[in-house]
Amino acid sequence: MLFVLRDKLIPLLIFAHSLLCGCTKNDERGDFARVSKDYQVQTVGRLHKEEVVESSGLAVADTDGNLWTHGDGGNTTWLYLVSPQGDLIRTHPVRGATNVDWEDLAQDRQRGHLFIGDFGNNANKRRDLRVYRLSGPGLKKVDTIRFHYPDQKQFPPKKKARNFDCEAFFYHNDSLYLFTKNRGEGNWVKEYHMPARPGNYVARLADSIRINTWITAADISPDGRRVALLGYGHVYLIDVEPGHPLFSGAKSCLPLPGSGQAEALSFVNNQDFVLSNEKGKLFRASFRGNTAAR
Repeated sequence: MLFVLRDKLIPLLIFAHSLLCGCTKNDERGDFARVSKDYQVQTVGRLHKEEVVESSGLAVADTDGNLWTHGDGGNTTWLYLVSPQGDLIRTHPVRGATNVDWEDLAQDRQRGHLFIGDFGNNANKRRDLRVYRLSGPGLKKVDTIRFHYPDQKQFPPKKKARNFDCEAFFYHNDSLYLFTKNRGEGNWVKEYHMPARPGNYVARLADSIRINTWITAADISPDGRRVALLGYGHVYLIDVEPGHPLFSGAKSCLPLPGSGQAEALSFVNNQDFVLSNEKGKLFRASFRGNTAAR
């Protein structure tokens, strides 16, 4: 009897892990069931909440490893420059901007542009979605990229169709890649693209995939070869295959035990990335695999 129960339990555990770690397999593109063992995750610091009002986005600020971060909706229109351990270095007011619901940071490392995603949309009824692009000496020039979703017809839609919230994006090849936080049914994460320059755009729906958690941040490695999507308790890793849809790439997931409600993520080099949670803890995921293989 014990042997039979164990035989039945094994596939059940595998299935349960697949649900926990990502999405169920729904087509030939596979899922996130493979657990990445290439990273070691460690706590490296803490943001002091009396100095930094939450951390909803992260971006690398300089070659010393310092980081930009910011608070989300209802907080200041400031960026905070912090050390890799979370100590506040200085604040940077973003003049002329409004923080309706800032949710993530992205960066064009070559041109020195920093993008602030003011696209948090919990109720799915916003008509003023935008991204601020900071540029120039001291990041003092502020331009606005306005957009809307091509498939949103109601503000808000019916509850089961509320998949127009967004907390995650990155910059790549002159475009911004946005990923939805699905508050409706089906666990579908939608991927949209739009130009990374000032204007008013209809974002293009590029792809979608099922992931069994909310996506709260995203980034792409500087070499453009790996994408990381942050969820609660896991990072979902996708290898980029040029010429193919993003979600067709090889996938794995990295468990984040003890990370809590993680909200921000940024690659610091082609392999390693840092992340933060709502309580201000900073973590670093250090690649320990065979770098030659990548």
